[in-house]
Amino acid sequence: MKAMMTINELKNIWLNLVSYNHSNLVFCQESWSEIETAYGQLSRYYHNLSHLIHLLNLAFQYQNNIQDFDTLLFSIFYHDIVYQIPGENNELKSADIAKKRLLMINYPTQKIKKCFSQIIATKNHSAKKELDINWLLDLDLAILGTQRNQYIEYTKKIRQEYAIYPDKIYNQGRSKILNTFLQQKTLYKTQLCQERFEQTARNNLIWELELLSIIE
Repeated sequence: MKAMMTINELKNIWLNLVSYNHSNLVFCQESWSEIETAYGQLSRYYHNLSHLIHLLNLAFQYQNNIQDFDTLLFSIFYHDIVYQIPGENNELKSADIAKKRLLMINYPTQKIKKCFSQIIATKNHSAKKELDINWLLDLDLAILGTQRNQYIEYTKKIRQEYAIYPDKIYNQGRSKILNTFLQQKTLYKTQLCQERFEQTARNNLIWELELLSIIE
């Protein structure tokens, strides 16, 4: 897997994933169009197709550690298909869409339940007994453990997505989230991600908290 895939390669991964479970090529294309349209909304500065690419690149790096790789891929593609600000039920709405689409391709019932649970878990990012849920959560938070310049770009994009809020309200809400992460014993649930991202992520969160306190 290359360091960074293109959107066309992202599309091909999706088409191969769906076509493996469903022979209707029209549906394969239509389901990709739905994903591309959702993640391509102009209001999405971070939770867009580039976010999917980042997660998929990581997923392929850890593929041998993931128990049900196809289901995890479906969870990645659908986990932010609904992303509205403000919106408290984005994860549930995204999980519902994933469930409906997977039913349409006759994906195994137990695997659909797994996918649904994985997406729902991204709301609170709490460790679970199911290993693949923890992998999705860790991949979703991997951006926190990137180098400082990449982390700064991430914070700018998140701020753009929450542009409807003035600085004071945004900074208070963001600080609360960052402190919640820092109070956890570990940010990451899998040992491999702890070793790779944990310390850098904590350093980034502390840096951002200090910045937000100055801005306030």
